Amino acid sequence: MVMSIINAVQATYIFIVIFIVAILLSARFKKDNKFFPIETTNELKGVAILLVVFGHIGYFLVNDHNFLFPLSAIAGVGVDIFLFLSGYGLIVSALTKPRSIKQFYKDRLVKLMVPFWLVISAFFLMDFFILNKAYPLDYVVSSFFGLFNSADLYNDINSPLWYFTLILFYYIAFPLVFIKKHPWISALIIYALTYVIIALNPAWLSKVRYFHEVHMLAFPLGVLAGGLVCNTVDFRQKIADWTERAVKNNIALKIFKYTAYCFLILILLFIIARNTYNSGVGQGIRVEQIVTMVTTLAFTVLFLIKKIEFRLMNLIGLYSYEIYLLHWPILYRYDFIFPFLPPWLAVTAYLAVFIVLGWLLQKSSNLITKNIFKK
Repeated sequence: MVMSIINAVQATYIFIVIFIVAILLSARFKKDNKFFPIETTNELKGVAILLVVFGHIGYFLVNDHNFLFPLSAIAGVGVDIFLFLSGYGLIVSALTKPRSIKQFYKDRLVKLMVPFWLVISAFFLMDFFILNKAYPLDYVVSSFFGLFNSADLYNDINSPLWYFTLILFYYIAFPLVFIKKHPWISALIIYALTYVIIALNPAWLSKVRYFHEVHMLAFPLGVLAGGLVCNTVDFRQKIADWTERAVKNNIALKIFKYTAYCFLILILLFIIARNTYNSGVGQGIRVEQIVTMVTTLAFTVLFLIKKIEFRLMNLIGLYSYEIYLLHWPILYRYDFIFPFLPPWLAVTAYLAVFIVLGWLLQKSSNLITKNIFKK
């Protein structure tokens, strides 16, 4: 149910302080000097899922939208980060570890579907036996195929799963349009396919067309970025080596380098802060699409160039997919924390619960995959 919040702003300040302290306590200098290490990917996934969870709590679980603001204001950026990283990860993997279409589906789709099937089965059973709530048979069947044509937060089995349909489409389409020598063409084809489907505006997608249209840029841009990174690795290394030699014994160039670095950090933080308070929501799909994508790229560049890593964000990102699958039905239909704790403490507790549940779901999914689908 929707919760009433007293002193929402004060509760938000308390949570933000706790959250920042926890993040800082988990900080350490980066140990991996790779361009885009797995730790950075997980940190960005952590940012993404937190933005989504905070957005759902702040705007749909509680009656006062001041709660968790501004952390709750850019949930759409979290969606774009997930899509961008998915596109980037798929193209980099395809270019560095080639596999057949059959093997791609076996590896990638199984990893996507097993935790999804576990979660969707659990919520259908829990709704039936605990809430006495049944769903139409065609809805249940289409759900198990990952097809969600509505995003009703309060009536669907799990409304954020509209995103699952989109990412499932990308996973199915990607190996079919992958061109190793010209990955940019793959990105263009994927964008064109998405654009055409949305432009045709099929009745089946009418209720979620807005979400798909707003986020249609992120995955193709991730594919494009991954292709550029893989095809310019030697060039980037030469530039890095030249820069290192140039500034090694030159104090003026060292000062300029660190000044430019700090200036870039400030610009990226400004873009993120500015777009958080002016997210483009309500200003038209194109404006929202561009603002969300720019903010996503700003987050990505910021996490790529920062000299420290945040292990807490890494941990949350490690279980981000599982948290995405689990969080909303638990928060809305099976809430067992908000009625008993102050809201700032309830959010803190839920983050811990989601990490534990995410770990359990991931372990269970890996066990099933290993013993059934890998044979």
